Amino acid sequence: MTNSIDEIEFTDLILATGTNTTENHPVIGMKIKRAVRQHGAKLIVIDPREIDLVKYADIWLRQKPGTDVAVFNGLMNVIIAENLYAKEYVAGRTEGFEALKAMVERYTPEYVEEISGIPAEDLKKAARMYAQAKRAAILYAMGITQHISGTDNVKSTANLSMLCGNVGIEGGGVNPLRGQNNVQGACDMGGLPNVYPAYQQVASEDARKKFEAAWGVNLSPKPGLTLMEMMAAAGSGAIKAIYVMGENPLLSDPDLQHVKKELQKLDLMIVQDIFLTETAQLADVVLPVTSFAEKEGTFSNTERRVQRVRKALEPPGEAKTDWEVICAISNKIGYPMNYSSAQEIFEEVVKVTPSYAGISYERLEKQGIQWPCPTPDHPGTKFLHKDKFSRGLGLFTAIEFIPPSELPDKEYPFLLSTGRVLYHYHTGTMTTRAQGLSERYPESLVEVNPVDADKLGIAEGQTVKVTSRRGAVEAKASITKKSAPGTIFMNFHFAGTAVNLLTNPALDPVGKIPEYKVCAVKVEAA
Repeated sequence: MTNSIDEIEFTDLILATGTNTTENHPVIGMKIKRAVRQHGAKLIVIDPREIDLVKYADIWLRQKPGTDVAVFNGLMNVIIAENLYAKEYVAGRTEGFEALKAMVERYTPEYVEEISGIPAEDLKKAARMYAQAKRAAILYAMGITQHISGTDNVKSTANLSMLCGNVGIEGGGVNPLRGQNNVQGACDMGGLPNVYPAYQQVASEDARKKFEAAWGVNLSPKPGLTLMEMMAAAGSGAIKAIYVMGENPLLSDPDLQHVKKELQKLDLMIVQDIFLTETAQLADVVLPVTSFAEKEGTFSNTERRVQRVRKALEPPGEAKTDWEVICAISNKIGYPMNYSSAQEIFEEVVKVTPSYAGISYERLEKQGIQWPCPTPDHPGTKFLHKDKFSRGLGLFTAIEFIPPSELPDKEYPFLLSTGRVLYHYHTGTMTTRAQGLSERYPESLVEVNPVDADKLGIAEGQTVKVTSRRGAVEAKASITKKSAPGTIFMNFHFAGTAVNLLTNPALDPVGKIPEYKVCAVKVEAA
């Protein structure tokens, strides 16, 4: 997030797109509701489903799934045509505006209505609301990123925010809501194939020399593979072994039948987890490790806040912390890792990670600190890009709309989108084992619009079969107007209804994220 969670409650306008916030991020969802109900903030919701936030929205733009770039271009078309953009900000703090302006001229509200289904007048109203707000925050989640145009979608949110001068101010910004509790921290620590900690590029000679000196090794300038590229490499034999930590690709990756075949070709698969997941059941070696409550360390959350994790329970059996297991294996292989504690590891992190340089366990005892925090006396950074962007000038990117990889046709006439529900989390490794949560939401459901249910002869609670070009699953129908006619929604939490047997593995060409949010299916009574 460029800004902070608390700022959401006290901004003037919130644009929430591709985020079912009240179910996926309920604490932040509470902030949005307070902003609207107690502080008079305006709310624009852009979402194909009638999510809970729609009840609080001043306007809801219901776009066809996968048309987000066209919608953002349409909003910017109105703002520029009506001279509502932040002219001084654009002139002084950005570049590329003329190319953006020329491109969005084609995306008139009427043209965008043809693409997205959003009425032209509603698009105009939303554009004016956003542009005329003194401070406006954009919130998004995986409904924006999990498309073949995911990178373009994110850049489009940045375009809109900069166009109205909302980046670098309190209560504004572009704020991705992370899907898991320490995704931000994992990325900060170099858990991406092309960067070292603090997003220092693998291809950078200066960065490489720095880490070679710190770690006493020679490092390659070549970026590694993304998750889906790793799966393909396993299938081709280019990768012989995979070490999986706290991840369950045999339930979370698209086109699961193909993923399973690829993983079965490995010479060795090691899974390190707290439960015997679907992926662990396929592994050659399973290493039991501690949960968050059984270890020391830090998490970095979605607002860049580094927070202490403190051991509350003794781990069961011989379970060890992740870092202890990694160090033991590294020592056996021949590269010594002789750390004595999580704190010692964090002290090394601080030395090589500029954005964490001023953070220490001592400071974190009192409260979490938001990076960048470059020195020990720095208070942390509440919001980013206050005076200038990290690259100097903010870059506008002219982006053309491209349709999803797979759209409905005669054989597969429905569009499937996937996501989460309030009572469960990701692949259900923990939540489906919790009695209370399982009582509240015991099984996967297929959301079907009443219009479609009537045509198909499907009743509430009836078992239906959903089939795509890649597989089929069965689940009970939930007849609801949340999903528009012609679309269905399913969650992916339950192994018994492995929805990712259906999803399309087509990737965003830059981010390599699969298109979980759009694929063509047929629906019939089981």
